[in-house]
Amino acid sequence: MIILFKLLAIMPLWLLHAMGWVLGWVVFLCSATYRRRFVANAALAGYDFASVRGAVGSAGCMTVELPRLWMGRTVHCEWDNDACVDQAYAAGRGIVFLTPHMGCFEVSAQTVGHRYREGYGPLTVLYRPARQAWLAKLMADARDRPGLRTAPTTLAGVRQMLRGLRNGQAVGLLPDQVPPSGMGQWVQFFGRNAYTMTLSARLAQQTGATVLLMWGERLRFGRGFRLHFRELERPMKAHDLDAAVLQINQEMEHLIRECPAQYLWGYARYKQPRREP
Repeated sequence: MIILFKLLAIMPLWLLHAMGWVLGWVVFLCSATYRRRFVANAALAGYDFASVRGAVGSAGCMTVELPRLWMGRTVHCEWDNDACVDQAYAAGRGIVFLTPHMGCFEVSAQTVGHRYREGYGPLTVLYRPARQAWLAKLMADARDRPGLRTAPTTLAGVRQMLRGLRNGQAVGLLPDQVPPSGMGQWVQFFGRNAYTMTLSARLAQQTGATVLLMWGERLRFGRGFRLHFRELERPMKAHDLDAAVLQINQEMEHLIRECPAQYLWGYARYKQPRREP
């Protein structure tokens, strides 16, 4: 598998995206469970399949582009509304970047970390290590680069993120990822209760950090990516955790509606949380 990853890493992005597009449709057509979940999740948000079918191929692109992002040459990235990022870093309170399962969240973290590392230190991202030993090592090596640090989904990882925020650095999370049992609460997401992490809201409330929304749009024909940044539509309540978690879900909904054709509708967002051993 390492050899395959190295081979994919040297391929042009347009070719990887073409291969990923095909892979996405193969998985969609071959897996009835995935197909039903994809269509059902989109319907909850008010979309018929015709409106979001681009997300089928986009999901495959996300998988096939990873070797290039982890091991290959730097890809082209454009910036949209990065002035709010400059302002948030300059405020010195730290930043909590929130990104849904949408577009290319890998390139977003890499690019932000690289751009701001000299002035403000690394960006720390929360991640869940892969179960396969070879993939876990590959992910750890690929993400441990200048400007980017990783924090595991453990108490030690949470402490690492808190330290970074208190030092004026930034952290990144996927708040629409289903957390383990006991680390979230049931909150509405596109009209249905979804088990939602409380960590992102807690980090912001405990440190006073600025919360920004971020996602990496996959440009057509393998031309690269465009990073989008958004401020919250309204300030987060400092001492109301329930309201803050609900607000984050609502902010994710608004962001997803910017480009539903690049959201992972097949993600099991409404599943029961797993129990930690």
